[in-house]
Amino acid sequence: MKLPTSFFYLILLFLLSVNSAPAQELNYPETRMVDQVDDYHGNKVADPYRWLEDINAPEVSEWVAQQNELTFGYIETLPSREAVAGRMERLFNHPRVQRPVREGGRTFWTENSGLQDHAVLYVRDVQNAEPRVLIDPNSFSEGGSRSMSIWAPSPDGTLLAYGIRDSGSDWQTFHLRDVATGLDLADTLRWVKFSEITWTKDGGGFFYSRYDEPEGDALTATNTEHQLFYHRIGSPQSDDVLILRSVDYPEATLGAQVTDDGRYALVHQYRTGLNQTLVLELGEPMHPAIEAPLVPLFTGFEASYSLIGSNDATLYVLTNEDAPMKRIVAVDVERPEKEHWQTVIPEATSALVHGDIIGERFVVEYLEDAKSVVRFFSLESEPMGFLDLPGIGAVSFGPSEGFSGSRQDTDFFYTFQTFIDPGSVFRYDFRTEESTVHHASELSFDAEPYTTEQVFYASADGTRVPMFIVRRKDLKHDGSHPVMLYGYGGFGISWPPAFAPFVPAWLEMGGVWAWPNLRGGGEYGRTWHEAGMFENKQNVFDDFIAAAEYLIDEGFTRPERLAIHGGSNGGLLVGAVMVQRPELFAVALPHFGLYDMLRYHTFVGGHFGLSEYGSSDSPEGFEYLHAYSPLHNVDSGACFPATLITTADHEDRVPPLHAYKFTATLQAAQGCDNPVLLRVDTDAGHGFGMPLSQRIVMFADMWAFAAEQLGLVK
Repeated sequence: MKLPTSFFYLILLFLLSVNSAPAQELNYPETRMVDQVDDYHGNKVADPYRWLEDINAPEVSEWVAQQNELTFGYIETLPSREAVAGRMERLFNHPRVQRPVREGGRTFWTENSGLQDHAVLYVRDVQNAEPRVLIDPNSFSEGGSRSMSIWAPSPDGTLLAYGIRDSGSDWQTFHLRDVATGLDLADTLRWVKFSEITWTKDGGGFFYSRYDEPEGDALTATNTEHQLFYHRIGSPQSDDVLILRSVDYPEATLGAQVTDDGRYALVHQYRTGLNQTLVLELGEPMHPAIEAPLVPLFTGFEASYSLIGSNDATLYVLTNEDAPMKRIVAVDVERPEKEHWQTVIPEATSALVHGDIIGERFVVEYLEDAKSVVRFFSLESEPMGFLDLPGIGAVSFGPSEGFSGSRQDTDFFYTFQTFIDPGSVFRYDFRTEESTVHHASELSFDAEPYTTEQVFYASADGTRVPMFIVRRKDLKHDGSHPVMLYGYGGFGISWPPAFAPFVPAWLEMGGVWAWPNLRGGGEYGRTWHEAGMFENKQNVFDDFIAAAEYLIDEGFTRPERLAIHGGSNGGLLVGAVMVQRPELFAVALPHFGLYDMLRYHTFVGGHFGLSEYGSSDSPEGFEYLHAYSPLHNVDSGACFPATLITTADHEDRVPPLHAYKFTATLQAAQGCDNPVLLRVDTDAGHGFGMPLSQRIVMFADMWAFAAEQLGLVK
């Protein structure tokens, strides 16, 4: 007999409402201190846990094991843990399909039947044919530690290039699969990181990016001088053509785009939110001149530039040059100077985040107050209407970014999702001007009692900041509700309303989900991003603190019922605000975060943040980084929120040493009984490629920890 969702909800409420176990007395592992003092431009800064930076040292491994033993022992005693994990699993257990990609008459897409650790790649050889499995990453390894990263079919659909990553590391190995036979070719490309797969139109090869083979431990070695190569099918990696090595900007990353007709390749050199671009004239599309000279097109890292289409030597480029909200311009390859540009789609009052040419027209996505809006324009810039979207949600987010269609197509695929709806894949037909559902997800969650509202509040300097609040429709503003406040605010990344199963799980537990669109993101264009960079980073923290104060002032919650959550740059956010305003929050859940902002750039991957955060190597950088660096602003004896810090042992983007040092510092400084725990996943990295089963356990642990501390549903 299939029991209704409400039955599981009642069980969950019951288990959460029973008396909590008595507060556990925590005996933290002993963490030795060393006499390490650094001199930053005449400022003496102690670093007593420097030894924890050596993550491969036996002493550090033993310390981590002791921390994990304490943390998992604590979590296993939580009365809600089993119920939360079971409900979380049921919420993840629904079929998920990503929008299809069509090449050479074949259709490719990934699909997860529900609780598979990794989505499976399917192919349909001809229209209406039965789909077949092309790659099943769940067969790569026991336990799911090996996963597929990116994939791209050749223009004729006969080959598929794809990447494999181990244990969540950013390192990948690229392979080639014959689509007809399902067998891999001998081609194997190693030491790939931060790479795209960009085929030339002849299908004879593709551009990709890699680093030199690292010296020593690949997870801790610093990577500089990214390289862009061209790989010819059937040749060894040693014969790949080096297109560009980023010697002049060692921290920059490289990528390539090929024009619609295959005549040109644009080579991009990326720094945070900005890039400079060179053009490689390939000539004959079916016989590209890969070793032709590179010619500068956009120089100086003055703006961002991305190719969205072309007409012969005319490139259609999405840029924020002289347009903070972005515009689309036509650029002549022969006369690329700015005075010769022609604006095709001008800057609007909303941020233009994505554009394609499909069906001989522009398909353009905007964010209007952080919500997706899609408009159509002719190639002559004339408005051609809107795409009717079903509410407040996101078209471009994560693997669902953008639209799937070509210039010759009369239709395209897109996805739409909300906070409480995993969304559907839609097919839009230009001829009928209608969208039809290609695939709809069915979730074991009753969304009817809940609503999403958008509010605006004033930050510390008066800036108007938007925030989405997902709550029960009958919520009373009596300050009683447990709230999970999530934030990021960095790298120009926009965060429209997007689905994750742990949000409905939190709502069913009686909680409210709050999602502010902080400065540092891209929701309002380049100006919004730059207002949260470098010396302006405190604005991001002020925006987040102001969001918490709004939720309290408006009667959603009170400090003892308020939890905060964020990962990566969002982990930095949580770490910063919890030490700046510890009395404002009851629970802090930072994961994969940066906490030592004086030394972050000296660790693996850290130098990629130099163009976002700056560096303590300069007196000015030291001053503002030291002012907010979570590790350096922990006041001994303060009462910090109950904290669960999450990281992973194969994390090579934000190395786990950040979490180790921050945990040790907080445990030593904690002035009250609130727990400070460290949770370290094994065979996992920054979250990419993490097996679903492992992800479910991680979020169940975090939510159960928060439920215990907030006294959820008493």
